[in-house]
Amino acid sequence: MLLEKKNAIIYGASGNIGGVVAQTFAAEGARVFLVGRNSAALEAVAEKIQASGGVADVATVDVLDENAVEAHADAVVRAAGSIDVSFNAFSLPQTGIQGTRIVDLPVDNFDLPMSTYPKANFLTTRAAARRMTGQGSGVIVTITASPSRSALALMGGMAPAWAAIESLSRGLAAEVGPQGVRVVCLNAAGMPETPQLSEVYGLHADAYGISSEAFGALMTERTLRKQLPTVAEIANVAAFVASDRAGAITGAIANLTGGMVID
Repeated sequence: MLLEKKNAIIYGASGNIGGVVAQTFAAEGARVFLVGRNSAALEAVAEKIQASGGVADVATVDVLDENAVEAHADAVVRAAGSIDVSFNAFSLPQTGIQGTRIVDLPVDNFDLPMSTYPKANFLTTRAAARRMTGQGSGVIVTITASPSRSALALMGGMAPAWAAIESLSRGLAAEVGPQGVRVVCLNAAGMPETPQLSEVYGLHADAYGISSEAFGALMTERTLRKQLPTVAEIANVAAFVASDRAGAITGAIANLTGGMVID
């Protein structure tokens, strides 16, 4: 198993992506610590993992609360002895954020993703890095989306927020690499089975005066394989880059867009 005897924190584990990543990590042998704001949803993910023979712990934590993030990281170390993997799948509802031209966008709507996504990733990656550098090992995994690296309209503050996370990941990798810690960012295209993508496609479709299905077809056509990535595909790559088999990968932005973005 790729992550046998690893301790992994998954922030945003109550969401679709975080939940699947947590289940994949557990299936690969990791003890997973599920973090989010919805305790019922976290418990549901934990029950699935435990039913499959995995080990999962649950904590309700606001990832924008510095003290809460630090206290939880300390609790994980006390309980498990180390933090070996950190993955942040934090997200916000996109209504009011995407689907409006920048020239028409209220400043608060632009500022919301700019002030939350990078901050959430800063607080969680910093907490992990502080403990991983002390133990001399660990992998921090972040996730962004294809608009961070392409010119797409109606993204509001999301594209620059994702770009900031990628820059943070590269800079952090340079700082913690000498202490044996790796940082890898996953850049993914939208995953069609996630509720958030349905919301986003609806916002963009309304702006263009077409159906959500038509907008989805346009996005799918932008990929080289004419297929958007699935959550399972993202989770499988996350497990690989978090494993010792990916020991040479750090400071990288892994392209999981199906060819929507070409490096």
